[in-house]
Amino acid sequence: MRVRLALMALALGVLWPASASAFCGFYVGGADSKLYNNATQVVLMREGTRTVLSMQNNYEGPPKDFAMVVPVPVVLKEEHVKTLPAGIFDRVDKIASPRLVEYWEQDPCPDPQTRMREQEMMAPPSPDSAGGEEGDAEEEPERSVKVEAKFAVGEYDIVILSAEDSGGLDRWLKKYGYNIPAGAEPVLRPYVAQGSKFFVAKVNQKKVRRVNGRITLSPLRFHYDTVNFTLPVRLGLLNSKGKQDLIVHILARQQRYEVANYRNVTVPTNIDVSDATRERFGEFYAALFDRVMDKFPKSVVTEYSWASGTCDPCPTDPLQLEDLVTLGADVMPDLGTDEDEIDEDIAYQVQGEFVLTRLHTRYSKDTLSSDLVFRKARPIVGGREIMDGDQLRRGARVADGDQNNFQARYVIRHAWQGPIECENPQRGVWGGPPSGHSNQLVVARDTAFAPRGNLALESFVRTDMPKLGILTSAGKNVGTAPVVAKRGACGACHVGQPGSGALYGFGAVALSIGLLRRRRRR
Repeated sequence: MRVRLALMALALGVLWPASASAFCGFYVGGADSKLYNNATQVVLMREGTRTVLSMQNNYEGPPKDFAMVVPVPVVLKEEHVKTLPAGIFDRVDKIASPRLVEYWEQDPCPDPQTRMREQEMMAPPSPDSAGGEEGDAEEEPERSVKVEAKFAVGEYDIVILSAEDSGGLDRWLKKYGYNIPAGAEPVLRPYVAQGSKFFVAKVNQKKVRRVNGRITLSPLRFHYDTVNFTLPVRLGLLNSKGKQDLIVHILARQQRYEVANYRNVTVPTNIDVSDATRERFGEFYAALFDRVMDKFPKSVVTEYSWASGTCDPCPTDPLQLEDLVTLGADVMPDLGTDEDEIDEDIAYQVQGEFVLTRLHTRYSKDTLSSDLVFRKARPIVGGREIMDGDQLRRGARVADGDQNNFQARYVIRHAWQGPIECENPQRGVWGGPPSGHSNQLVVARDTAFAPRGNLALESFVRTDMPKLGILTSAGKNVGTAPVVAKRGACGACHVGQPGSGALYGFGAVALSIGLLRRRRRR
């Protein structure tokens, strides 16, 4: 089986032979059954000390009841947890995914008025063209474990546990039918030592939805307050069969985020590619991303950072206020505690203030030893059709102002094929398609599933990237490698201390385990 990801999200997802994606909590099923989490998406919203984590999971496995166990920093109450509509995750992922655009060289000999009309008509493709009850700290027979709260949300029966030692937690879970994989207790130990609570959500099989034979769970959203902003990824490594993809989407007002304890790089952007890339864009991007990770191991790659209410080009409609409310704006400290309470006077302003950042890494037990810790970062720009003289701006740079406009963007360019009948032709003016041609925006999604090892990047790119070891046959374009974080440089270029311990907090990820059916002896 393969494993995929999407979150942010923060984040995590699927088990395939060559790749895997982590998940928020550990699944539990029958003693001899295996459950596979095959798509988890996570979106984090952060404001002050408040974090809202939204996650969507589905799995493949036997038609039995199962549960999910997730470490959380505080005792969650019923009002802190809700289910969400699934479509919001698809939109966030699509907006922030790497994109492939096309440009056609305009007539080198037009009259000025024609050129002006062509520029006015040039516009991004339309979206349609894109491809219980709270407990009283009840003490259980395992004395080192307490049930802090019990409640039901949607198809989930939820129990919040605290534990004094990881061995006690291990014994409690086993006593009540949870079969934890070998090696879990030492990994749980630091979470117990930090004072983490454990969110146990048992799923009633009779209440879940099936889509194409796969069970799709209602998305869950939590919110809590902690000083530190982290994502626990170590639990997910217990069930890893290889490398895992982790994608984290973070929404914050007027703020971009990066990691503090690993190296930050930006993905190469504004790279010219061949026309053949259109048919293999997902495979192309997976190969490019793998090359970045090979050259800059133990790094986290920024793929997108942009105001959430705009995009250019837009593979789908940008996020609206109702989307931000769904993802947590309704519980932000200064926006009110309910969707209906958000002040209409600040609604438009709020919609334009949120920055959507997408972070992506591919890791194994050897390259990711600590949970991710996030920190604020300065705005960056890159991945737009902006020229410096006659050269296209490539790569990322610190923004002159406070706006983030960075995206992973790749370009197919069609040179002018018509006659040139003027003395001073103006070459290299790019615009929309000529009559009879369509202009379709393509996005690279689910790249954890993309075929690997069968695509030679050098045969597809038209821009040199010497730091990645990529030189085109033309050898005349100035290439751009990732902006590698350096100490003392801009906020987009800081380096954390690889391997440093994660600060206390909750994010997402975990391992798969199984829910045992208890049998009474007769």
